[in-house]
Amino acid sequence: MATPDQDLAPALDKDGVRLTVDDALATVTLTNPAKRNAQSPALWRALTEAGRLLTGSVRVVVLRGEGKSFSAGLDRQMFTPEGIPGEPSFVDLARRDDAGLDATIAEFQEAFTWWRRNDIVSIAAVQGHAIGAGFQLALGCDLRVVADDVQFAMRETSLGLVPDLTGTHPLVGLVGYARALEICATGRFVGAEEAVSTGLANLAVPTADLDAAAQDLATALLVAPRDAVVETKALLRGAADRTYEDQRAAERAAQARRLRDLAGIAD
Repeated sequence: MATPDQDLAPALDKDGVRLTVDDALATVTLTNPAKRNAQSPALWRALTEAGRLLTGSVRVVVLRGEGKSFSAGLDRQMFTPEGIPGEPSFVDLARRDDAGLDATIAEFQEAFTWWRRNDIVSIAAVQGHAIGAGFQLALGCDLRVVADDVQFAMRETSLGLVPDLTGTHPLVGLVGYARALEICATGRFVGAEEAVSTGLANLAVPTADLDAAAQDLATALLVAPRDAVVETKALLRGAADRTYEDQRAAERAAQARRLRDLAGIAD
């Protein structure tokens, strides 16, 4: 299995995003370390495209950022009156009608949603700063492995905004309402120890070991049969929205499909 440092022909390499695929493992890399992997609409479009380009063989996706920071959040140029050339400024967005503004934000959110598809398991390997949009991108993944220097922060509220890139739902699910509110409303940093103890991260490792730890986790996830992992992920993702009895029924239905598939009598 290839590591991030090995040369694979990228399936995508533009706008600060590189996608490489090595059989069942895909790696999405944020590639603008000079700007601490700051995010922009162009980067979001590239991330959305990366999700669409995944082949049917891919089972695990590792998301990583080059340099000292995973992603320091929105490109600060987006906050200027002129914005980023070729992209709508904040003022332009504010002037759109409700439907137009809703559609634009929904398009931005697509970059953050596909990581939870049932047919893949996604791992964010996070080092240094993961702020705002960077925090939400890490939250978009199923699992998070962090370096011991990680600094999560949700700074949108401090800027008079709200986290709108799909991060609020997983954050509350992971740490609970009260802690999620405190993290968002204060904008404070969450380090590696707290991230692990509260469930934000699955494990923390020395920075030099981050890529290897993510690779080890990806390898472990690839051991179990794909269809069993897909069914299990769907069960777990839906559990919070089901009653206890509905979850029991969902387990029975999923197990029936697995048993028939293993017996070679699936529909």
